[in-house]
Amino acid sequence: VLRELGVRRGDRVAIYLPMIPEAAIAMLACSRIGAIHSVVFGGFSPESLRDRINDAKAKLLITADGGYRRGQVVPLKRNSDRAIEDCPSIENVIVVRRRPGADGDEAFAEMREGRDHWWHRLMRHASMDCEPEAMDAEDVLYILYTSGTTGKPKGIVHTTGGYLTGVTVTTKLVFDLKDDDVFWCTADIGWVTGHSYIVYG
Repeated sequence: VLRELGVRRGDRVAIYLPMIPEAAIAMLACSRIGAIHSVVFGGFSPESLRDRINDAKAKLLITADGGYRRGQVVPLKRNSDRAIEDCPSIENVIVVRRRPGADGDEAFAEMREGRDHWWHRLMRHASMDCEPEAMDAEDVLYILYTSGTTGKPKGIVHTTGGYLTGVTVTTKLVFDLKDDDVFWCTADIGWVTGHSYIVYG
């Protein structure tokens, strides 16, 4: 799907999703084709999303119609629309339908023709085969921004070989995880612990 939308090795993809399986799927899809993902915490404001998209020069955004946080519905698509008003690099937006059946003000998802695409519709026609991109150890795997509580958020770059080796070793040797273990990570996927020990470890 990402390749069909023109995403290539080295392109940046912003991911602004709640804690749903599609968040991990999107990260792994980017890494498979050599695109650099930048996950933005789903609780952040449109302005925070805008700043991170512009700094990374992301060409595609993956979001959802809405998400649930502390018992409230967060209008992620509406926040995304506000953010990308000032994001000239964004060419396409993929939207996960998190709230089927919601309509009107509850839907939070006004779709712009040609730019916005429903995840489930794109997946209907997606090939099951996706040749992985061969990457060098020092190629960038992802950019994760600091929270910005002490000033302008800074994009921290994690490379492919060293980072993946590190999280693999700690998962095996520090956590001592076996195939039949149950592992709980309380971090949000928008933080580095979530990246490391929900997805990549």
